[in-house]
Amino acid sequence: MSNAVEVNNLVKRYKELLALDHFTLSIKEGEIFGLLGPNGSGKTTTMNCILSLLTYDKGDIKIFGEDMKPTKYNIKRDIGVVFQNVAVFDELTVYENIDYFCGLYIKDKKTRKEYVEDAIRFVGLEDYKKFHPKKLSGGLLRRLNIACGIAHKPKLIFFDEPTVAVDPQSRNKILEGIQELNANGATIVYTSHYMEEVEQICDRILIMDKGKSIAIGTNDELKQMIKNKETITIDVPGLTEENLKEIREIKHVYTVDYNDTTISIGFDGGRNNIVHIVNYLEERNIGFSKVHSQLPTLNDVFLEITGTELRD
Repeated sequence: MSNAVEVNNLVKRYKELLALDHFTLSIKEGEIFGLLGPNGSGKTTTMNCILSLLTYDKGDIKIFGEDMKPTKYNIKRDIGVVFQNVAVFDELTVYENIDYFCGLYIKDKKTRKEYVEDAIRFVGLEDYKKFHPKKLSGGLLRRLNIACGIAHKPKLIFFDEPTVAVDPQSRNKILEGIQELNANGATIVYTSHYMEEVEQICDRILIMDKGKSIAIGTNDELKQMIKNKETITIDVPGLTEENLKEIREIKHVYTVDYNDTTISIGFDGGRNNIVHIVNYLEERNIGFSKVHSQLPTLNDVFLEITGTELRD
């Protein structure tokens, strides 16, 4: 499978700040690729460099095998962008907004009209064609923003936090739409702070921090990179320090937290861990209830890899 995007050894400086530190990535044609990182990690700078909205100090970028430059309009015709901040014209209607952005790439009026109608149907705005943006709810406005970015039927689409501040119904509609675009052949680059969304739709995920790529793989591959493989919590009053010491010595246990009547046990591997813990408690006639097992999430991976300290 060929690459839709190739970024090699990219360096970008803002005076003393090194925003991208010899950053490299490749995105295969036809995949939904998640680009994650804390605030200030370099995600936005990376996307802006790929789109030739920013110059950079070193490295090279290829889109569909061609060098990406500001004047490569033939490449830009195949790219769609849906930014986090809604970028539409308040003085234009829904239809006029989509027609305007589609017209930046599609000059033939008949084709453009077909594309605009397709985009309106795709995001479910048939009943709002004559509405102005100020009359739309937050979810409808996000869907208009998406329609403006994808109306010209691009082969590569960047989504930057497309579900921020929308209700669950609108979020589901947007995610389903992104998956449909991908099923129809588009390569998707997706950034979000909602880890469950990335888990749900992305084929591969890259986590970056301080301008560097620090982990890449499928959702399952990333989870194998961290120590925590399972967390078991149990309501069990009256555990002694001796009990806690013995539990810590059970195979694959690497962390034990006991607060009030709830014990939380982290495992770095193993099978049938619940059975081992329950057997331990039953053998000692220790009463317990509410046994729960939690496998690691992408959020756990993200926090273990990038740290828990607050970012600006």
